[in-house]
Amino acid sequence: MLIRVGIHQLANAIGLIVTTVVLSEMTITGPAFVMAVLIFTVGEVVADPLMTKIAIRSVPALRGGVELVTTFVGLLITTWISSGLQITGAKTWVLATLIVWLAALVAALILPALLVGKAVDQRRA
Repeated sequence: MLIRVGIHQLANAIGLIVTTVVLSEMTITGPAFVMAVLIFTVGEVVADPLMTKIAIRSVPALRGGVELVTTFVGLLITTWISSGLQITGAKTWVLATLIVWLAALVAALILPALLVGKAVDQRRA
């Protein structure tokens, strides 16, 4: 479970970094980056079960969109709580949600293979 949490944190950090590099209207200050990642991940973790429950109950076809909504809610909560993350403009909010979601998804798929693969190789040696 701790490995999953660590991978989720790292994937979200990568997603936020990629998004700030791509979008000039989204900024994360250096000192507040760790706090922003923590707040973002906690916001996602809290919002995900609620959004999933609503989607399943209301329209089962919406389950796929839950992660995008969860990412948006995580970004929204992070900007409210932390001064380290700033997003300006509706277009930037939409793009930030999509980019963070996609980059975190790719990182979450790749990181376990990389981290677990290294651990297995080290055990064999």
